[in-house]
Amino acid sequence: MSGLVHRIFLILLLCLSFEAQSQLLKPFPAHWGNPPARQTRDLRELPGGFGRGSGTLARWIAQHLKADAAQAAEVGIAVKIEGALQQWHPVTLSLAGPQASERDTAPNPFTDYRFEVVFRHESGHPTYRVPGYFAGDGIAAETSAEDGNQWRAHLCPDKVGTWHWRTLFLKGRQVALEVIPKAELTPWSGLSGTMEIAPTDKKGKDFRAHGRLSYQGSRYLRFVGSGERFLKLGADAPETFLACVDFDGTVASPTKKIPLKTWRPHLEDWREGDPSWQGGKGKGIIGALNYLSDVGGNAFSFLPYNVGGDGDNIWPFVDRNDKAHYDLSKLDQWNRVFTHANQVGLMLHFKLQENEMDDHRVGHERRAAQVSGALDGGRLGWERKLYCRELVARFSHHLALQWNLGEENTQSFEEQVQMAGYIRSLDPYDHPIVLHTFPDEQEQVYMPLLGWSEGLTGLSLQNHWKSVHQRTRFWVEASQQSGHPWVVANDEQNSAHFGVPPDPGYSGFDGLVVQGNGVTYDLHDIRKYVLWGNLMAGGAGVEYYFGYRLPENDLHAQDWRSRHQSWSYGMRAIGFFQEHVIPLERMHCADEKVDAIEAFCLAQPGACYLVYLPQGGSSRLNLDEDPNHYSLRWFNPRIGGNLAEGSVSLLQGGGWQSLGLPPSDVGEDWLALLQVVEGR
Repeated sequence: MSGLVHRIFLILLLCLSFEAQSQLLKPFPAHWGNPPARQTRDLRELPGGFGRGSGTLARWIAQHLKADAAQAAEVGIAVKIEGALQQWHPVTLSLAGPQASERDTAPNPFTDYRFEVVFRHESGHPTYRVPGYFAGDGIAAETSAEDGNQWRAHLCPDKVGTWHWRTLFLKGRQVALEVIPKAELTPWSGLSGTMEIAPTDKKGKDFRAHGRLSYQGSRYLRFVGSGERFLKLGADAPETFLACVDFDGTVASPTKKIPLKTWRPHLEDWREGDPSWQGGKGKGIIGALNYLSDVGGNAFSFLPYNVGGDGDNIWPFVDRNDKAHYDLSKLDQWNRVFTHANQVGLMLHFKLQENEMDDHRVGHERRAAQVSGALDGGRLGWERKLYCRELVARFSHHLALQWNLGEENTQSFEEQVQMAGYIRSLDPYDHPIVLHTFPDEQEQVYMPLLGWSEGLTGLSLQNHWKSVHQRTRFWVEASQQSGHPWVVANDEQNSAHFGVPPDPGYSGFDGLVVQGNGVTYDLHDIRKYVLWGNLMAGGAGVEYYFGYRLPENDLHAQDWRSRHQSWSYGMRAIGFFQEHVIPLERMHCADEKVDAIEAFCLAQPGACYLVYLPQGGSSRLNLDEDPNHYSLRWFNPRIGGNLAEGSVSLLQGGGWQSLGLPPSDVGEDWLALLQVVEGR
């Protein structure tokens, strides 16, 4: 008896020893049964991305992986890893899974299958649980196929080295939308493998040279790879960017009478080697992205869904009112456009819904009749969950994007919180989430969301062009005081009729906007009070809105050259901050420090001051509590170029100090840069 007790004791000791040493990262597939009870005490990397464990366990896993691979081969399963296999380059895992059609209902391939892939770096961090999607025949952008057996997930690897992957495949009613315990669907679930990721070889504007654009707890986004700060210069118009005749299943609204875009004015901007599809479709819209990048733009916004809205000509579904089935070829074609955008340095700004169809409200009163386009009436039901999941699964691998809960959003606080939280739970790459609402509802909508660190990362502001500086400053400071700084951009300039005007001479436009109250403004006012107004308030940049009554307006625009001069002014502004070492994160808006009729000031006492004078002229800076010496040079916002000397080149701190006059004083705008002189 004592010998038997001794052997049991040794077995228990070995098991306990193994438990202490094993470092399992995930459970074994249920159909494998229980792992060996007796194991050796060595510790090694386990195959299949399961972590670390004994040699006995490693052999047991290897046997089951081999058996699963044989079974997969027997039923024709193939897993393909496609892409450059480089850091920051998208990698596509394609699985030959269940045959389906985009219009199937029993089962529905979008709701009744749950395909995910867990990607883990060999170091153990990071691990991404990536939602997958039904991709038809895998080349639907070219074939317009509605059925097939290809299922996909995208990894955007942020580390060089070995990555392990493992599939999860479930089947059940609406299993894609809820975490429901279900048996894994064999033989497609539990497949695993590895891939080797090399360093990126990209340079320049291509985001693959910089890494993922990320919110990092400050009022500016930064790229994870290069660490560069991102100041936005983008196009907020047309909101119907995707209403393009070259996309499958895209038709004009019979009631809105808004024609689809060809983007013909930008055909000349398409370059050999750029993407297209189906024998040359898409060249105009790809050319438009090239143009915007060439003139200094780095972002554009768009609605992926506007049923019932102003355009009523964009939806990701197979049909306008079928919210349960998604158009495989259209979405694949969209992805080609989005991929090219990131490669030419343009951030994707997804405005997920439009005011007219974000819920059932007029103002804050619930509409009597249901709005046909509203997903679940604004609530987080199955329609909205599926919409969010499909967009995240298909597009979240792109390096630079942000999710905007909606244009002029009127959902309730609870609905906004639930929607943002659901996106956050889906998005493996944790992209920024922002919110846009009406100018006169900002306090009511934004105030309850201040300090919510798990939700919003920023605001997409709509304001009158002259109030951009004041409103940006208000929300920058309010969010900082809450302990969760927001990235605050100005993305729509009122009045709604006009916005940012075209260049003088474009389509006969004389350059001057005359508003209903007799107030006039031009593109120079936009430069001064929108572009520099936002930046000098601690804002993160702008997108330009084109209004409704001017040439190339918000719904019809397809020629971004109409605002060429405004893009050029923006490029010079962003270039200034890229060229000079400006500690923006440590600076705060301090307009009260400047004695001038009109002036914007950013300050870090003891280090750096920026003073922007919209009308030029003389001014004084309050250095009462700052005894340092400062060099003073001037930047010309109209033509850019090197910094220039004015009438004063050195200031000694203490009291109010004159900045003198800029290099030329003809009532034009100038930016003063003051930097501390060390050793004085």
